[in-house]
Amino acid sequence: MINQIVQHHNKFQMPESSNSFMGDGLNGLENKKKLLPEILFITSFPPRECGIATYSQDLIKALNNKFDHSFKISICPLESENEKHTYSEEPKYILDTSNESSFTKLAFRINKNEDIQMVMIQHEFGFFEKNEVEFKKFLKALTKPIIIVFHTVLPDPNPTLKDTVQQISHIVQSVIVMTNSSAKILIEAYEIPKDKITVIPHGTHLVPHLDKEILKSKYKLTGRKILSTFGLLSSGKNIETTLDALPDIVKENPDVLFLIIGKTHPSVIKRDGERYREYLEAKVVALSLQENVRFINSFLPLPELLEYLQLTDVYLFTSKDPNQAVSGTFSYAISCGCPIVSTPIPHAREVLKNDAGVIIDFENSHQLAHAVKSLLANETLRKNISSNGLHKMASTAWENAAIAHAILFEEIGLAQITLQYNLPVLNLDHIKKLSTDFGMIQFSIINQPDIDSGYTLDDNARAMVAMCQHYELTHDESDLAYIKLYFNFIKFCLQKEGYFLNYVNEEKEFTEQNNTTNLADSNGRAIWALGFLIFKSAILPEELANDAEATIQLALQNVQKIFSTRAMAFIIKGLYYRNTRYKSKNNIALIRELANRLVQMYKHEANKDWQWYESYLTYGNSILPEAMLCAYLATGESVYKQIAKSSFDFLLSKTFNQQRIKVISNKCWLNKEEDTVQNAIGGEQPIDVAYTILALNKFYEVFREDEYLHKMKIAFNWFLGNNHLHQIIYNPCTGGCYDGLEENYVNLNQGAESTVSYLMARLTIEKSLQGKTPVMSSKEWQLIITDM
Repeated sequence: MINQIVQHHNKFQMPESSNSFMGDGLNGLENKKKLLPEILFITSFPPRECGIATYSQDLIKALNNKFDHSFKISICPLESENEKHTYSEEPKYILDTSNESSFTKLAFRINKNEDIQMVMIQHEFGFFEKNEVEFKKFLKALTKPIIIVFHTVLPDPNPTLKDTVQQISHIVQSVIVMTNSSAKILIEAYEIPKDKITVIPHGTHLVPHLDKEILKSKYKLTGRKILSTFGLLSSGKNIETTLDALPDIVKENPDVLFLIIGKTHPSVIKRDGERYREYLEAKVVALSLQENVRFINSFLPLPELLEYLQLTDVYLFTSKDPNQAVSGTFSYAISCGCPIVSTPIPHAREVLKNDAGVIIDFENSHQLAHAVKSLLANETLRKNISSNGLHKMASTAWENAAIAHAILFEEIGLAQITLQYNLPVLNLDHIKKLSTDFGMIQFSIINQPDIDSGYTLDDNARAMVAMCQHYELTHDESDLAYIKLYFNFIKFCLQKEGYFLNYVNEEKEFTEQNNTTNLADSNGRAIWALGFLIFKSAILPEELANDAEATIQLALQNVQKIFSTRAMAFIIKGLYYRNTRYKSKNNIALIRELANRLVQMYKHEANKDWQWYESYLTYGNSILPEAMLCAYLATGESVYKQIAKSSFDFLLSKTFNQQRIKVISNKCWLNKEEDTVQNAIGGEQPIDVAYTILALNKFYEVFREDEYLHKMKIAFNWFLGNNHLHQIIYNPCTGGCYDGLEENYVNLNQGAESTVSYLMARLTIEKSLQGKTPVMSSKEWQLIITDM
């Protein structure tokens, strides 16, 4: 799905930590939040049971999780004479849609409230059908910018409907729809200007993708092939299409169980009682399907619902309304990895193309039976469809929906709103999931560790650095087991000749890849990690520190034979950290020898327009100037400092603009002859962003230039959504980091390299915020946030 959002270049502020307070502490933060611009959501809202109420609750939660230091959200629930509710927090406003005067009074109160900077309305024609005229008067009366979300966009409108939609669209500042099909209808059938429309897909929940069989066991469904559908029950769901198909399905799959999840829609209850459910129950009996159908007649809590969807083998969406623009139930099912069989509503036609699901005709039980039988007979097909669907829906995560809305708020807010990303809490879940009793697994398929990919020294070395960082900050004793685990893996890879191998398979055997790959960089990373562990030895068990020292002594035997640029840089960092803890002439001598090599490389290549060590910029570039700065800190040689700064500032000029970082793409390295900022889009790796943050941290420590701090903030926001796709790279649900940012999509696999890289960057930020480093105090950080 093409996600059309407002392309607006923002001056992003540094995110405030979601698990710590800065500046004036809690009272200061509360006072600041009172001053934030307020956005009023006018919408149905829980405990009202309807899809839009749930949608609004999920959207507001996502916006608060990511941007609650950028704006404040208040809620005006929609009620009527027949629809009254008690809310968990008493709202300041309520709009009674059955009462004409309620519209007038609400407009007056909104206009009078100077804190409210914007009004956002979730629109469904049924909400205002008794007072459409008053609703339009209400919109005209508002003096605040208005964003309206059309949850239904009907094609081929009659003149009255067309005129109503045109009037509403003319009054408001922006119209949001959830599919490109809806946007096209608005443009072509309603003649709404294209530049007034923003497409933001219905949000979906990030889920941990738990093991299907474990979940089936939890819900006592072991041995069953699960079909499911969910949502508030009404005749529009057309569940009978599935029931009519089930006898044919059961003939080949007697273990099938069809779960009908959801209570009857409250408005249906008021009008018809449980007539539709009773009709379905009678049909189940008539078709002798009692062992193959189960009704779950309740509005399930979200965590339970998402688990039911994750254990589902095939999800069935059988709406018979061809004009249903979008379905939240449909979206949630795909995000849970369900292969979908769906009728051709616009949303389904848009999302399920390119083998992301199966489309059947409306009310066609024969097609449904054939599709389900084909899917149940072919596990590989189900997995492929599930994977395609997950990748198609990745951009629709609620976190990404929140970013798209926030960017629009900032644009519509006319400088009243400035976005600040919140820092996610520290989460080691995926780190621990990737770790066996031998080491850290290299790759993941989505967030499931792929043991077939084996292990690498590279990943375990980085992981040891990250866990040392974490232990220093948290003093969590459980970290020690992981530090020792990764350290033991490093020792396993060290050969008696004093060099490391990198690749190890599931059977703990070194693979042929070690014979066909240059291992110099891996050796450098291992020495960096060992030096860092020694640097932290004061807080670590003595025997671990001693073992690390013995290991690095063996590993340093051959470093003078290494001439790889980045390998030398990693070794310099390792020696710098080791020397910071235990000063040694041998450390200094080795640092000088390797740093002098880098100096000669720099002098050979550098000119006034190209201040770099090589004739190209490739991967892991930040490690080179950072290593030169470490060499200066260890030796005091001013030439190292000068080259460190000139080369780093040159690199930053190629990877930053005022709004965001764009690291060198692995699709096209930047060559000296081009002497320009690269044009390749995508191919950005988390490791490059993380190394940039580590280097910026070190350069700010030495030079105390606020621009380094500012770029450090911008770089970290890359993980949180400040990138060219405006999508999260870090997954706060799993604690994993996606493997790469491409031109049109995010690689959803959450491997060791990306996940550990994110954690190193996040811990670097955390240490700064906690004031446990000379880089900055919390007060300094807060002042720079305010001044940016």
